[in-house]
Amino acid sequence: MLTTLAVENYRSLRDLVLPLSRLTVVTGPNGSGKSSLYRALRLLADAARNGAVAALAREGGLPSTLWAGPETHGRAVREGTAPVQGTVRGKPVGLRLGFAGDEYGYALDLGLPRQGRTAFNLDPEFKREAVWHGPVPRPATLIADRSGPVVRTRGETGGWASEQLPIGLTDSMLSELADPRACPELLIVRDRIRSWRFYDHFRTDADAPARQSRIGTRTPVLDHDGGDLAAALRTIEEFGDTEALAQAVDNAFPRSRIEVATTDGRFELRLHQHGLLRPLSAAELSDGTLRYLLWVAALLSPKPPELLVLNEPETSLHPDLLPALAALIATAAKRAQLVVVSHARTLVRALDEAGDDVASLELAKEFGATVLPGRGLLDRPAWRWPSR
Repeated sequence: MLTTLAVENYRSLRDLVLPLSRLTVVTGPNGSGKSSLYRALRLLADAARNGAVAALAREGGLPSTLWAGPETHGRAVREGTAPVQGTVRGKPVGLRLGFAGDEYGYALDLGLPRQGRTAFNLDPEFKREAVWHGPVPRPATLIADRSGPVVRTRGETGGWASEQLPIGLTDSMLSELADPRACPELLIVRDRIRSWRFYDHFRTDADAPARQSRIGTRTPVLDHDGGDLAAALRTIEEFGDTEALAQAVDNAFPRSRIEVATTDGRFELRLHQHGLLRPLSAAELSDGTLRYLLWVAALLSPKPPELLVLNEPETSLHPDLLPALAALIATAAKRAQLVVVSHARTLVRALDEAGDDVASLELAKEFGATVLPGRGLLDRPAWRWPSR
């Protein structure tokens, strides 16, 4: 399980180190940095697939995603007696992301290439990258350590291998050097990050993939567009927690049940509701009803990930459905670690009451930077960035 998430210089996340629990609920007003935190987690996952550079390019390149404020605010600025002014930077420009868990920690440091070396001046380069045992990197706990174009790894005896491995400046060692023979821990960390699952806003319009019937195959993991909803629900019925599935539907729509009809291999979702003479097809369901069933399929997956991240799952749901959604999320948190980003107070309150291992983090803005109000440097988890 992940216990700490650290982000530095990504948009408004100037210097944020967060504690994570089995179920972590991130909330706060609009513009407080909730979406940036969600995107930072996705960027970490992209790094394990060697997609961090492309992901940043889609956001306008590294300069567009870096913290836009000064390195520090002077006392006069904090007291409101002087305007914010630019200062000469004393530290290298870089975007840093990392996490620590029960077993392993990982951090990356992305910076700009040296001027004149390449025409691709917006492509970030990996300046540092490290994998370690325990909560913070120390010389004795490092497993793999990357500085610029070379990586060193621990050998079988526990000492550093004599050979340093070359690597491209825009490549991650997780994707390029995860070899069970050379460094099995890199492979473990890479595969765990790649198992992370993200769900954002499902489509529920008239032409949404979830409303269409299609050829069904065993679907333990719902696709991000929701097009395999019927197959995913049938997979839960046959290979997953059937009781939890029935309970999730009944909690939201009392005395209702779902059915997945099959005709010549094509799967079609139907909802039986009390008082109706016939079931409703997916094409007939309201946006909120369809979206809730999509969350049911995503959260009750028979193949839970290491980490499941949900971004504003309350979107398009009637407030009356939020207690049922909270119960569904709490059920999923028994099988996987969850991070839920939400601005719905009803949902946040219900999740706060879901169990003991729940952390509620309310973000705010202070001089343009995202912070956890009331928590200083001594209150946050132990964390140390590998230095360049």
